[in-house]
Amino acid sequence: MALGATFAALRHRNYRIWAAAGFVSVIGTWMQVLGVNWYVLAETGSATSMGLTVLLQALPSLVLSVWGGALADRLPAKPLLIAAQVAHAALAAGLALVAVTGAGGLPAIYAISLATGAVSAIEGPVMGRWCSTLVDRESLGNALALGSLTNSAGRILGMSVGAVVVAVIGPALLFSVNAASFVAVVVALFAVREQERHTGEPAEARPADGGIRAGFRYLLRQPVVLVALALSFVLGSLGRNYQVTMAAMSDGPLHGGASGYGFLSTVFAVGTVLGALVAARRRELGYRVLVGAGLLASVLQIVAGLAPGTLSFAAVILPVAAAAVVIDTTVGARAQLDTDYAMRGRVLAALAVTGSISAAVGAPLLGWLSEHAGPRQTLVLAGALTTVATVAAGVALDRLRERRLRRLTLVLAAPALRRPVRRFAATAARVVRPAPAAGGAAGSPAVDGLRPVTPSRPSGLRAGRYAVRRTADSHRRAEARVGDDPLTAA
Repeated sequence: MALGATFAALRHRNYRIWAAAGFVSVIGTWMQVLGVNWYVLAETGSATSMGLTVLLQALPSLVLSVWGGALADRLPAKPLLIAAQVAHAALAAGLALVAVTGAGGLPAIYAISLATGAVSAIEGPVMGRWCSTLVDRESLGNALALGSLTNSAGRILGMSVGAVVVAVIGPALLFSVNAASFVAVVVALFAVREQERHTGEPAEARPADGGIRAGFRYLLRQPVVLVALALSFVLGSLGRNYQVTMAAMSDGPLHGGASGYGFLSTVFAVGTVLGALVAARRRELGYRVLVGAGLLASVLQIVAGLAPGTLSFAAVILPVAAAAVVIDTTVGARAQLDTDYAMRGRVLAALAVTGSISAAVGAPLLGWLSEHAGPRQTLVLAGALTTVATVAAGVALDRLRERRLRRLTLVLAAPALRRPVRRFAATAARVVRPAPAAGGAAGSPAVDGLRPVTPSRPSGLRAGRYAVRRTADSHRRAEARVGDDPLTAA
C-alpha cells in the first residue's frame, strides 16, 4: 500500500483490522458515556450524581491496573481480551435492561459503572501490550498516534449521533449499540494473524520474583521513564482537565453559558484530531517533542486565562488540545519503546495509574481554585506551575542524556584500550619466558650448578591474558549498563 508517513502503521494488515474494529468500539463507548450521563441527570437532576458515575469508573484503575499489567506480562493476551469484550457487552446489555425496565434504578447504574471500570482497568494494560505487537518497532509511535486519532474521531461521532438518538428514542438504544460494538473487537481478535505479530523475547519467568513487585523495582531503575511519568502527572492534573476550566470560564468571565461550553468542547475535540495528525506525521516521538509540547501547552494555558472572549479562548485551546494529544502519544510511545518487552504490561499499568491519579487529583483541585480564586487566576497559576515542571523535567532529561553519553564514550574507548594490553602481554611473555638450556636435555634439573626458577605467580603471557579477560568483562558490563538506560530519543 502506497501510504504516506502519516498513516505508515496502516501498511500492516493486522493493524488495519484492529484500527477498524477499534473505531467501531470507540463510537459505541462514547454513546454509552453520553447515555449514562443523560440517564443519571434525568433521574436525579444533579450534576454531582452524574460525576459520581465517572468517579466509579475511574476508581478501579487505581488498584486493579497493576494486576492487569502483571497478567499482561504473564498470560496469553487473546483469551483475556475476549473475556473482557464479553464482560463489557454483558454490562452494556445490563444498562439497556435497566433503562428499559427501570429495574434496580440508580444503584444498578452505579454498580454497573463500577464493574465496567474494573474490567477496563484489567483490560487496559493487556490491550496496550497486545496492540504494540501489531506493528514493528519503527511504526509503534505512528500506530499510537493513529490510535489517538481513532479515539478522537470516534468520540466526536459517537457523541454527535448519541445526542440525536437519546433525544429521539432514549438511552436504552445507545447501550444496546455499545453492547453490539464489542462483537467487532472479538472478530478482529480472531482475524489477526499470529505469525505476523511483532513480539519481543520475554525474559524467563522467575517464580521467586513477584510480578507486581518486580514491575515496581524495574521502574525504579528507569530514571528517564520516571521523569516522563512525573511530567505526565503534572501536565495531566493541572494542564489538561479542561472539562472543568472550560465550564468555569464559559459560565463565568466569558458569559457563554451552556451553548458556549458546547462550542468550546467541539473546538477542543477538533484540536485533539489535529494533534493526532501532527503526532502521526513525525517519524520519531522523542523526549524533545515531549518537553516542547509541554512548554507550548503550559504557555498557552496562561494565555487562555487572559483571553477576553469566547472566540479568542477557543483560538488558544485549539493548539492546547493538539499539544495534549502529542504529549500523551509521546509518553505512551517512550514508555513502550524504552522498556523491556517482558515488563511492558506493568509499565503500561503504571502509565494508566498515573493518568487516573492525575484526573482524580486535578479535577477537584482546579474546580476548587476556580470557585475560590477565579477561573482566570486558576488557568494562569496552573500554567505557570506546569511551565516550571516542564523546564525542570527538561533539565533532568538533559543531565541523564549527558550521563548516558559519558557511559557510551567509555564503552567505545574500551576496544582501543584492549590493543595496548595485548601488546604488553606479548612483550612480557617474551621477557619472562625462560630460555632453553644450552646442551642440556629438556627438563634437566640443573645447568652448571644453576636451577631454573619456577615462577610463583602467573607468567607474563597468562597475566596478559588475565588482564585482557578483565578488560573484556568490564566492556560487557558497561554495554549492559548503557543498554539499561532508555534515553535513546532525547
